[in-house]
Amino acid sequence: MRFDILTLFPEMFPGYTGQSILNKSIERGLVEVHVHNMRDWAKGRHHKIDDTPYGGGPGMILMVEPVVNCVRDVQAMGDQPGTVIVTTPQGQRLNQPMVEELALNQRMILLCGRYEGFDQRVIDILQPLEISIGDYILNGGEVASMVLVDSLVRMVPGVLGDERSSWDDSFSRGNRMLEYPQYTRPRNFEGHHVPDVLLGGNHGEVERWRNAKSLENTKKKRSDLLDS
Repeated sequence: MRFDILTLFPEMFPGYTGQSILNKSIERGLVEVHVHNMRDWAKGRHHKIDDTPYGGGPGMILMVEPVVNCVRDVQAMGDQPGTVIVTTPQGQRLNQPMVEELALNQRMILLCGRYEGFDQRVIDILQPLEISIGDYILNGGEVASMVLVDSLVRMVPGVLGDERSSWDDSFSRGNRMLEYPQYTRPRNFEGHHVPDVLLGGNHGEVERWRNAKSLENTKKKRSDLLDS
């Protein structure tokens, strides 16, 4: 799976891509992450990429010409143009079923907004998939793009040490319940004990306990999932 991230702040990404599961996936050739500075497509000595909005108003707008040219040139860098995605509060709400559907794509181009957003013609011309990670405002699309990458790489075969990890996650593959509690050593910490059922070696009892706790957890914390 290949990600091309288009941003005004490429320096935000080396720390993120250099850690944990994502870094190991990149080293093993399972995932590619390429970061592109949109300012490189801006004209003039100062690489100006934003301007004041027509009609007045606060803030600055990202200009259509350098953004569209950047996307088109980046699309040409791969074997396939990929799916263009803009992270925006106006987009579809990201959830696990959407992640699983997006994971069918082999290449995604993530367009990170800044300031007051993009000139509307960026959306009109490129027709990107617009995705929101929640009903709140961030300083830019970079963090939202990291959320997308983080959720999608888990779907790539071979990325996780145990493929069951993604299957058992809350919301995964039609699962409408939250995950059950999990424990590891020590068995007792400050009077808090690991449940006996997890220590007995009876896999059937463990499975029944986990299902019951999953239901209990969902009723307590997210009863709306059961209502739906």
